[in-house]
Amino acid sequence: MSEKRLAVVTGAARGIGRAVVFELLKQGRIVAGIDLLDQQLSVLAKDVKDAGFEIITKALDITDTPKFVEVLESLASEYGGIGILVNNAGITRDGLLLRMSDEDFDKVIEVNLRAAFVAIRTAARSMIQNKYGRIINLSSVSGVMGNAGQANYSASKAGLIGLTKTTARELARKNVTANCVAPGFIATEMTEKLPQPVKEAAVKLIPLNRMGTVDDVAAAIAFLTSDEAGYITGQVLCVDGGMAM
Repeated sequence: MSEKRLAVVTGAARGIGRAVVFELLKQGRIVAGIDLLDQQLSVLAKDVKDAGFEIITKALDITDTPKFVEVLESLASEYGGIGILVNNAGITRDGLLLRMSDEDFDKVIEVNLRAAFVAIRTAARSMIQNKYGRIINLSSVSGVMGNAGQANYSASKAGLIGLTKTTARELARKNVTANCVAPGFIATEMTEKLPQPVKEAAVKLIPLNRMGTVDDVAAAIAFLTSDEAGYITGQVLCVDGGMAM
């Protein structure tokens, strides 16, 4: 069993984040879930309790940097540091490059990339002090390959790869690892709303010929947070059914 450490998961209320919460709880972690969706966080807390676990929930906007830092520092102080950080929160505001507004570009960068940087900078302090840390950033195949209509999203997810590799180099001597998981086409509440022809076309691009599940992604993240992954850092693990190979 992995040592009991505090794991912070952003975007925890639904989808991949929710699945990650349950995987980390099964590892024996103390889990703090952060999300903007207060009501869905309450549902998560109830479901976690029904499953025989406990979770700390914090409803906040991670782009409110002072508040985000305050919450992270408070958690670190209360639980002897942040041992695991999963930067999962993300948004899309898709549109063709020539039609994309500055606001739509900036907002996606702010949520997907800048907030992850803030979280890493804050959590790294206790990780360095404790000489232990696991940082997992959620990139995307869009950040690896690019994707038409997602200039902002692809840029944010590619930026996370660069941020991860630099973090890995800077913190390696303090026994802190940093890795990216890059999901492909995953069945979530967001993808469920897509027209059926769009989903069928996407599946044709996947060598395994199916969409991934949130559990596929959560299992990869859980592995990278485990003691068994202690010699893996600076890597991008594509959980995409072969799309980006």
